[in-house]
Amino acid sequence: VGSAGSTHALAVATYGARLGARVSVGSWRQEMNDAATVVADRIQRLSRHAPVFRSPLVAYAWAWTHHARGARLIPAGGSSPLGVLGHVNAGLELIDQIDRGLLPQPAHVVVPLGTGGTAAGLALAFAVAERAITVVGARVVPRIVGRRARVLGLARRTAGLIERHVGSRLPRVAADRVVVVHETYGGAYGRETEAGRAAADRLRAANGPALDATYSAKAFAHALTLGSREPTLFWLK
Repeated sequence: VGSAGSTHALAVATYGARLGARVSVGSWRQEMNDAATVVADRIQRLSRHAPVFRSPLVAYAWAWTHHARGARLIPAGGSSPLGVLGHVNAGLELIDQIDRGLLPQPAHVVVPLGTGGTAAGLALAFAVAERAITVVGARVVPRIVGRRARVLGLARRTAGLIERHVGSRLPRVAADRVVVVHETYGGAYGRETEAGRAAADRLRAANGPALDATYSAKAFAHALTLGSREPTLFWLK
């Protein structure tokens, strides 16, 4: 399940098909932009079945019905403890790069905040490595989804998953190591912001990668603000 322009849903449809799975994607309507429209069209082409519902509640009801019949349910954004493990590994890889002198340790790592999996995984990695790095989530979804409590809960559940396999207790993420900024939200999921558009143009002028209007452009705009005061790393996703 995911919004109509969900890049995670597109990734599931793409790689699931390559693995021989029959992938169905239940989506809900969102405010569209150019990138989201391209993603939505590809989801329709690659999925076995891709209905679009009025709301996330209806989409999840549809998904749970299929799950009860034997389908594997993957939540929006892949934000489950199993899905978060990849971001824990990525955070530990960043720590290794810092220790090898490839970059200075940042005070903040800024990520777009949707369903919270990226922020949770990075925050847990930094806690495991005992580094004073704050994960800053630039909210791009409604407040009911983009919450610090949700990120901390995901990090806690992921730590529990790891503990069940390694047999030892992991550090917990301190609440003050996760910050959510709300001014990056454009008023609707997928709606562009002037700050995001200006930040994307600035990076493009510097021969950097293109940023999407839903997620990365908004987070980069906030990273530029933080970076003018303290060492800040922008996490592109």
